[in-house]
Amino acid sequence: MAKKADPYTPGEQPRERKYIKLNTNENPYGPSPRAIAAIKEVADDSLRLYPDPTCEALTQTLAEYHGRKPEEVFVGNGSDEVLALAFMTFFNPGDPVAFPDITYSFYPVYANLFNIDYHLVPLEEDFSLSLDRFPEKNGGVIIPNPNAPTGKTVTLDFIETLLKRNPDKAVIIDEAYIDFGGTTAVNLVDTYPNLLVIYTLSKSRSLAGLRVGYAIGQAPLIEGLNRVKNSFNSYTLDRLAIAGAIEAIRDEAYFQETREKIITTREKTAAALRALQFTVHDSVANFIFISSPDMPAKQLFEGLRAEGVLVRYFNKPRIDNYLRVSIGTDDEMEAFVSAIRRIFTKEGLL
Repeated sequence: MAKKADPYTPGEQPRERKYIKLNTNENPYGPSPRAIAAIKEVADDSLRLYPDPTCEALTQTLAEYHGRKPEEVFVGNGSDEVLALAFMTFFNPGDPVAFPDITYSFYPVYANLFNIDYHLVPLEEDFSLSLDRFPEKNGGVIIPNPNAPTGKTVTLDFIETLLKRNPDKAVIIDEAYIDFGGTTAVNLVDTYPNLLVIYTLSKSRSLAGLRVGYAIGQAPLIEGLNRVKNSFNSYTLDRLAIAGAIEAIRDEAYFQETREKIITTREKTAAALRALQFTVHDSVANFIFISSPDMPAKQLFEGLRAEGVLVRYFNKPRIDNYLRVSIGTDDEMEAFVSAIRRIFTKEGLL
């Protein structure tokens, strides 16, 4: 008998027509040209050989970038795999892990898959996260910062309080979107041996198709992750991914240029939507979380799809009247706002 599991549902990847894709938080700008060149360079006869199971060159590059030691860095096949390994390594059945009730939907999937109990921490009405809502006793904590799908962030003081409250349990900060305006918690690693910070190269480095994620924490945490990883797959990253990731990290100028474009476009789009009376929550991610008082989210989602624009709709309690909209290029976001105007005009709302 197969194990029962409720899997994660990814954003739609349509093939039947060309859409403006604002539904999966992909970067609208391509990877660093240096990363592409590095991938092409290693696409040769060496692919008959296994990659380095320790990913030493990439680990060293990431350690230098963050001012850490190599033994404080763990790499994996996308941050989703790193998260799965972290759940297996640090959380235990019968000891509920705490995470927000509105958050990245892979967390409950992993908890259920690995038979880990969990405690849902209710967000406030404005979707902010309150320290008072966290249980005093728990089997660990995981939060995304900024949160998904809301885009809201918490302060480093907030994170430090969680770390101090849980000195003997892992506190995992999932920073998939941190590069779009948030403040990383990585500088707290020296002070707190229970802190693990997880990153991805899918978003700000435009490498969603390459699958590279990593974690930073004190050496004992990283050693634990490696033990679990090597228990089922020693070769998590291939030669192409390692080469491309190294150059994506090294090309700081390209990274800064593209992230600033996305931040600027995000703020311009938010202003345009507010002018249409939308509720737009402040975001420090590469997406915005929006709601219209004039049209239900599901109706707007379907109307946008008919207009050739894909956004993300979550048919879940408390957020079923919101849409998550990834930030594309200026032209894509202007087309998105224009599509809303056409939909509203047809319905007599403009």
